[in-house]
Amino acid sequence: MATFLYRLGRLAFRRRWYVLLVWLAVLGGVGLASRTAAELPEDSGTMPGIEASDAFELMRQRFPGNAEQTSARVVFVAPAGERLTDAGNRAIVDRLVTEASRGSQVAAAIDPFRARAVSADGSTGYATVTYAAPADDLTDTSRQQLREAVDRARAAGLTVEVGGPVLASEPEVGGVSEVVGIGLAALVLLVTFGSLVAAGLPLLTAVLGVGVSMLAIFAVGAYFGLSTASTTLAAMLGLAVGIDYALFVVSRYREERAQGHPPREAAGLAVGTAGSAVVVAGLTVVIALAGLAAVGIPTAARMGLSAAGAVIVAVLIAVTLVPALLAFCPDAVLARRVRRGRATGSAGTADNLGTRWARFVLRRPMAVLLGSVAGLVLLAVPVLDLRLGMPGDESRSTATTERRAYDALAAGFGPGVNGPLVVVVDARNAADPQAAARTIGATIATTPGVVSVSPAQFNPAGDTALFTAVPASSPTSEQTGDLLGRIRDARPGTVAGTGATFLVTGSTAVEIDVARKVPGALVPYLAIVLGLAFLLLVVIFRSLLVPLKAVFGFLLSLLASVGAVVAVFQWGWGADLIGLEQTGPIISLMPITLVGIIFGLAMDYEVFLVSRMREAHSHGEPARQAVVTGFRHSARVVVAAALIMIAVFAGFVGADLAMIKMIGFSLAAAVLFDAFVVRMALGPALLALLGERAWALPHWLDRLLPRLDLEGEALRRHRHTTDGTPTVDPVPVAGRQSSPG
Repeated sequence: MATFLYRLGRLAFRRRWYVLLVWLAVLGGVGLASRTAAELPEDSGTMPGIEASDAFELMRQRFPGNAEQTSARVVFVAPAGERLTDAGNRAIVDRLVTEASRGSQVAAAIDPFRARAVSADGSTGYATVTYAAPADDLTDTSRQQLREAVDRARAAGLTVEVGGPVLASEPEVGGVSEVVGIGLAALVLLVTFGSLVAAGLPLLTAVLGVGVSMLAIFAVGAYFGLSTASTTLAAMLGLAVGIDYALFVVSRYREERAQGHPPREAAGLAVGTAGSAVVVAGLTVVIALAGLAAVGIPTAARMGLSAAGAVIVAVLIAVTLVPALLAFCPDAVLARRVRRGRATGSAGTADNLGTRWARFVLRRPMAVLLGSVAGLVLLAVPVLDLRLGMPGDESRSTATTERRAYDALAAGFGPGVNGPLVVVVDARNAADPQAAARTIGATIATTPGVVSVSPAQFNPAGDTALFTAVPASSPTSEQTGDLLGRIRDARPGTVAGTGATFLVTGSTAVEIDVARKVPGALVPYLAIVLGLAFLLLVVIFRSLLVPLKAVFGFLLSLLASVGAVVAVFQWGWGADLIGLEQTGPIISLMPITLVGIIFGLAMDYEVFLVSRMREAHSHGEPARQAVVTGFRHSARVVVAAALIMIAVFAGFVGADLAMIKMIGFSLAAAVLFDAFVVRMALGPALLALLGERAWALPHWLDRLLPRLDLEGEALRRHRHTTDGTPTVDPVPVAGRQSSPG
């Protein structure tokens, strides 16, 4: 592999214009394709194998057209000391409902007085406006008509808020904090490289890679069933690994130039060595993300496959476009002191912060190991209280009308009104469908924890009924989950003698069912990812203990990062610092998605850092000295890469959407723990304690395993350029601009 990539790097360097034009053509091509492609749909949030999804499917079959509808819940709050039933207030409500019902896409508008949707004290009520189209198909005219009616009612003296997707505000994904994150990444690159060109090149290639990935997702997403939820993760991960992969190639190019190699040869060697690590690291990320397709959760699978595609693009750019761009500025990417001839020539052997830290760990391996493990275990303790769910409007900012509508309904009717359970009664085999539905509804109404049950609504055929059961607790509370379980467990007795049966669905039931299914999918997913990655690392490092160390460290950093998420987003520790409006359960898909992403990123640092140790050890250095050598060459770049990822991910903590905020925080925390605690402390401490045993591999297994040549041994046996000239350039770089050819 190293030899192939070496030749690829030299070819890209020599044919720089062709490579650049090809990538620009790819960008233009996917851009044009995305303009003509269908828009990506919103993620439905459902998944196969849960009762709530089965009930939705039954509803689509028996209530044709209902699945294509959307609704807005208009909440009214009377001024203090007044009631909505007062003549003046009632007239305002009636006028709003009448105006809202005139829209061309409105199917029905029911006022709170006819629907008995007024609170017991008369202070709060809500009207339901149903549209004969899904939310994505509503016209601006329909939305504006409702907005103007609401504004007139507010001007008349009532407090009016709107829940549902019709007037929902578009959440900010990153905003200013995302720009700050990218700015911090640029600053880290500038400090690391000491060159504006070298700092800008990884940012440029990463942005190009994200552009290609995003446009490709928009172009083919509808065909492959992708959704809008797929794009954020792909953009986040594509930007982070795109910067990191280019960073490693540029850093190795500078190192090879410092050894006296001419530009094209240095580019070839950089792609052959660091590029090999990039390919292997990217492969581990892709394995981890693609593994999400095997867990039976469509949303996670779509997100994983989209992000895996973004990683593949980042790898391809790192091994083709990066060496091509280096050809345009072969000396400009070097540090200023090198360009001015002040380099000492001992960069490959001089001590730096990396070697000093490595020697500190080697002197105290047991203390560092125990301290690292103890700290990560302590951070992981909150995992014991992990509660999964899906935050709704209660997690949005109080500046949004949907959050204020949620709060007003909870105050007027109790928290359960925001998450009613929808009961679908299949009475096709019942002798009297209406009597069967009434019996089932009446029985469910007596279930402890149910506040009220609505009258049954029948389909045109009269064989299927819908009604809602309002819980006493909020949608995200454990009590609501327990209530759902009691209703389902009591089903045999509830339907006895009716000839009918029922299923329970609704957004609250979907979220509860998904949260209960995820833990069962997590164990096999972990087994798949860890097993495949372990085998890959055994092939790379020709060792059994080093891959075990990598997997052990990953599990610790994963648990610590999930524990930090629970402490902040569920317990509320430091919530104000990140602008978290409301604590609640952890997003159901967070743990399983975090496994895929963090494992891939953790293996990035493992491959980049340990591959240099392996390279030194294969050249005859003792195991402990190989650790120092690996840190000398890689620690600074690994630290820079980790800081860049933390900056990029932390930028998404400023998002309005709780899911994006949580993903950004969890990824930033996981990179912090994995890079600085596991890879920079726990890892070298374990290697110091293992000594030469760390690199041992049974001879029979060594003969069976393929060789990827990550350390570039083939390149050292064939150190000539393609035209047969020696690789070492006797002319120093100082004082001249090298010819890129």
